[in-house]
Amino acid sequence: MRAAAARAASTTHRILLPLFLFAALCESDPDLLLDYCVADTAAAASLHLNGLPCIDPARARAEHFATSALSRATNPSSATPFGFNATVTSPAASLPGANAQGLAMARVDLAPGGVAPPHSHPRASEVALVLAGSVLVGFADTSYRLYTQLLRAGEAFVFPRGMVHFMYNVDVAAPAVVLSGLNSQSPGAQLVPLSAFLTEPRMPEEILEKAFKINGQDVHRIQRNLGG
Repeated sequence: MRAAAARAASTTHRILLPLFLFAALCESDPDLLLDYCVADTAAAASLHLNGLPCIDPARARAEHFATSALSRATNPSSATPFGFNATVTSPAASLPGANAQGLAMARVDLAPGGVAPPHSHPRASEVALVLAGSVLVGFADTSYRLYTQLLRAGEAFVFPRGMVHFMYNVDVAAPAVVLSGLNSQSPGAQLVPLSAFLTEPRMPEEILEKAFKINGQDVHRIQRNLGG
């Protein structure tokens, strides 16, 4: 009996170990098999891939790896009710040479007193460098501990992947500009206020009342204030 049990355990081990290793490999992004993969933006609309298809490397040009998308200031006061606007590079729209490189950049314009409200990037860590102004930044970890720092021009801060974080322009008289680097070409962004109050369809009112300890009138007022 013991010998049979040992043989069965050995057989199970030989079967499961390769499966676990295969699963681990499947969870990791593979390295590029080319020097680069310039996005084929013409094919992007008709194909749905985890990333974008590549053009023939022989057709790559220097301008595929350059962008001026972050050079232009935006009007954050008109972009969102929070007084901020984010311009993010995209292989499909502004930086095809970044396709499959696992990175993106973002310019965040903050109006005087403007805030990029608590939000998260589910697929990326972020490093934020203040280019102009004074910006209070911070994030909360899964133990609900808050880390904050007041940054001035030339100073940077890291937001770990998936952590809820914010940026706040403490100057009520002058705008601020932040340049961010993210380690995903599609980092995603989920703003906490919008995720709670402006989903489509709307989150059940009783859920919001119980979660935030507010009443129905408060829910409607917040939704109106957010533009809903």
